[in-house]
Formats: sequence, structure tokens, C-alpha cells
Amino acid sequence: MAKKKIVQTVKDKKSQEYELVYVLNPDLADEALESSVNNINQFITSREGVVDAVDKWGKRKLAYPLKHFLEGNYILTKFKFSPARCKELEANLRISEDVIRHLLIKVGN
Repeated sequence: MAKKKIVQTVKDKKSQEYELVYVLNPDLADEALESSVNNINQFITSREGVVDAVDKWGKRKLAYPLKHFLEGNYILTKFKFSPARCKELEANLRISEDVIRHLLIKVGN
């Protein structure tokens, strides 16, 4: 019985397009808000990612209380990133005290 060689294409080296929506603490001052957004963008770019767009939706009412907050600052970031780095990004967002909630979505294929 001949063994078949399985050829796997490595997609980790290719960048995928992602959208990240996150909600920041509504009590942050403008400078602290900018700092948090810049820290997340710097995290992406320092790991060979490319930030395409950052859209600040502003402070909005939450559908239900999250971590005792009734409002949050919504931010949408579109970027290209290696799929292997996504877990690292999500872990960083989870431990951040300023981030109330986040959602990372792969766009396209």
C-alpha cells in the first residue's frame, strides 16, 4: 500500500482581511481613548499587520449592562493580519482593562 503525501498550503504567512469591533470604557478621557486605540493599532502593526481604517462610532448606549457600564465607546478597525497572530491579539484584548467587549471577524474567504 503506497502512502499518499499530503500537501498543505501554509496560509499563516499570507495576510487575511479582518474587522475588529471593540467597545471601550465610557469613562476614558479623550487622551486615554486615543492612547487605547493607538495601542491596539500598534499591536497589529508591530506584528506585521497593516491597519487600513479606523472608524470611531463614538459613545453609544449598550443593549444591556457590561461590566457595570451602560454606555461604551465603539471603534471599528479594518486591517490585514496573519491568521496565526489572531489568538495573540484576542488574548491581548481580553486582558486589557479598557476593552469591555470585542468581536474579531474575518472578511472574505
